[in-house]
Amino acid sequence: MASAELRTVLEMLSANPLLGERPAEEMRAGLEAMAGGFPLAPDVRVAPVRVGAMAAEWIAAPGASTDHAILYLHGGGYVVGSLNTHRELAARVGGAASARVLAIDYRLAPEHPHPAAVEDAVAAYRWLLAQGLAPERLAVAGDSAGGGLAIATLLALRDRGVALPSGGVCFSPWVDLEATGASMDTIRNDPMLSRALLLHFARFYLGDGAVDARTPLAAPLHADLRGLPPLLVQASRHEVLRDDAVRIVDKARAAGVAWELELTDEVPHVWQIFASILPEGREAIARAGTFLRGRLGTA
Repeated sequence: MASAELRTVLEMLSANPLLGERPAEEMRAGLEAMAGGFPLAPDVRVAPVRVGAMAAEWIAAPGASTDHAILYLHGGGYVVGSLNTHRELAARVGGAASARVLAIDYRLAPEHPHPAAVEDAVAAYRWLLAQGLAPERLAVAGDSAGGGLAIATLLALRDRGVALPSGGVCFSPWVDLEATGASMDTIRNDPMLSRALLLHFARFYLGDGAVDARTPLAAPLHADLRGLPPLLVQASRHEVLRDDAVRIVDKARAAGVAWELELTDEVPHVWQIFASILPEGREAIARAGTFLRGRLGTA
């Protein structure tokens, strides 16, 4: 049964959509105004750091192991989102996993179309290795486009012969830039996303057609997933990206990749970001933490 807090969040999103088919700067400002205001727990430590040319942050909840780390890749259709909008979510994921989080300010489209985001994420993972962190003590996580980017990052690392991390976590991943999933048609009341909005983001990310929409590192649904580490995928049964999550898990299964899929009723796209007010969000992050602790060895 949905919590009272969930009903409030759904009403808020329906009345005041965060995103729309608008210029990138307008959408960025809308997300900053909402998600940038989520309170960070006072005992969470945030330390800015440079990763090459990128701004990044080490985020550490109490008890976080300094020998283990999660590379967190924020969502936002490869167009919006920032360290600021996803800091609180990244902190909760790290706290649940008992590990530090490295969040990066990867380059966004349309100013920097594909493959800029993938290159930045790969560079950040290599930077973690250069800090002396062992791959088996690393994981990659992300939400929405960041979830798709997490899988693309694992694919790029595999193809370049880089030692892979212990696992990946994807919240409502976007892996099909053509928006062909059946849930795009059957889910009619998603308060966050629509096929039209996703195709709007895809045009920005693909450089108005300069990159094919089925390029595997842009749309991991079209990739060979063989050799990837275990994946946990969480999504809502009532979001248009539901079938992106289901289909990428089907691909993982077919490729012999260990997987876990969690589908939750009634919640919106990336409900985990509302965890400061939403019990369903805290529950999902706790389950992700269990998965990550098992992979990282911080249990």
